[in-house]
Amino acid sequence: MKHNFIRAMVREDLGRVGQLVETNEMFPSEMLGEMTAPYFEGETAQNRWIVYDDGVVEGVAYYVPEQLTDGTWKLLLIAIDMDVHGKGIGTQLMRYVEADLAQSGARLLLVETSGTPKFERTRGFYDMLGYDREARIRDYYEAGDDKVIFRKSLI
Repeated sequence: MKHNFIRAMVREDLGRVGQLVETNEMFPSEMLGEMTAPYFEGETAQNRWIVYDDGVVEGVAYYVPEQLTDGTWKLLLIAIDMDVHGKGIGTQLMRYVEADLAQSGARLLLVETSGTPKFERTRGFYDMLGYDREARIRDYYEAGDDKVIFRKSLI
């Protein structure tokens, strides 16, 4: 699959990425400065931020190596413009992440999400992409909000 519109995130993307994070109700966008500082300052070459940009940034993904593991990575963020949900941008970003990691020798990619009804579509997205529902930690985020962990082998 071609990834013509996917590129590394640059500082100038932060405003738009903040909008995507806010409209998708991921976390307060004020956290982006602290989250991206090591990436922009080159402190860790491992953290990877990518955007889908076809003239306007319509998607973002952020993934990092899981500490104390050999070849396990974790997707910490994927957010797509609500106006283009269902158009395949999320799939393209995930396929890019998987290919990027496989090429660099990673073994596993983990994704975590909420077990609430509000995140049913999100869980279905990972099911559709061939991820296994590896674990559920009951009441993780708060009472009644489980953490669902997805896993995909990259080898």
